[in-house]
Amino acid sequence: MAYIFYLTHIHLGYDALSQLSSECGRVGIKRPLIITDKGVVAAGLAQRALDALKSGAVPVFDDTPSNPTEAMVLAAAQAYRGEGCDGLIAVGGGSSIDLAKGVAIAATHAGALTQYATIEGGSPKITAAAAPLIAVPTTAGTGSEVARGAIVILNDGRKLGFHSWHLLPKSALCDPALTLGLPPGLTAATGMDAIAHCIETFLAPAFNPPADGIALDGLERAWANIERATADGSDRDARLNMMSASMQGAMAFQKGLGCVHSLSHPLGGLTVNGKTSLHHGTLNAVVLPAVLRFNETADSVVAERRYARMRRVMTLPDNADLAQALFDMTARLGLPTGLRQMGVDESMFDKVIQGALADHCHRTNPREATADDYRRMLTESL
Repeated sequence: MAYIFYLTHIHLGYDALSQLSSECGRVGIKRPLIITDKGVVAAGLAQRALDALKSGAVPVFDDTPSNPTEAMVLAAAQAYRGEGCDGLIAVGGGSSIDLAKGVAIAATHAGALTQYATIEGGSPKITAAAAPLIAVPTTAGTGSEVARGAIVILNDGRKLGFHSWHLLPKSALCDPALTLGLPPGLTAATGMDAIAHCIETFLAPAFNPPADGIALDGLERAWANIERATADGSDRDARLNMMSASMQGAMAFQKGLGCVHSLSHPLGGLTVNGKTSLHHGTLNAVVLPAVLRFNETADSVVAERRYARMRRVMTLPDNADLAQALFDMTARLGLPTGLRQMGVDESMFDKVIQGALADHCHRTNPREATADDYRRMLTESL
């Protein structure tokens, strides 16, 4: 039986940010904590959110790292309680929004954050007490503004998911004007993240026709506009369509994801060159071709039909190699096309495979992957 849940209030379009004050009133947030990062602050986007609030002094936590960590979740939760806040506004990319979801748990629930992780059986422990959240994305990729999940690197080094409908933002203000200043590399990486989301959710085997339609339309928009948005960051139409595609990919998450994400999650938790900074969207782009080849043999009839539908919306020939088309797009965008370029080598495979097999996305791939399958996909992606 399908369970279909779409209840976020979404404002999509230029000037959506102007709704921030009224959305706080609707949600009942009187004393928000803004969660953001230093790059967003430096770009002036956090100030634009503060201006839109039309209120007095509002506390800001701007220490979100490139990959959200438990340490920063706890630091922000302490600021939330210390400032007497009653809600959260996340202004930034997926990292800031995911960090805010972690804070929504940590600031209102007792005990260690680990116990609320999905693979630890923690989803039912997350209650309606979670702090209300309004999400203002400044990138077009993760779609976290309309998703019920967050990915956080815990103190024990694991990169785990936290999922609950109580984490779903009460409102998403998707204003493409906030993405007009994104540099080409980040535009490309986040855009490929959106494409990966649309593809993986469409291929997930769960029966959810609305999600299939949303994902396919999102793929069509992203494929047609990602190169335009990357080449000309001021292209307002391309930016609008990429913002929509990002949102749509995440709206379809409720079908589940697959091997791309079960690999990219532990890959993103690796320490490479002394840092855990591998970009999630770029990782998705790099491993996506190998996963597409693996999944093409899942169920010949279903895979044939679904791959054909993707080719149509991507305006590819009927006999096109879909995996190669994704690889070529990644190359044209100037992103890394192999894991080795990102500092990953074979010595890291065992840890990644262990994480992939335990990841929540592993179970919703259209074809079950073994440890050997994951090793082959990683080798192909080097």
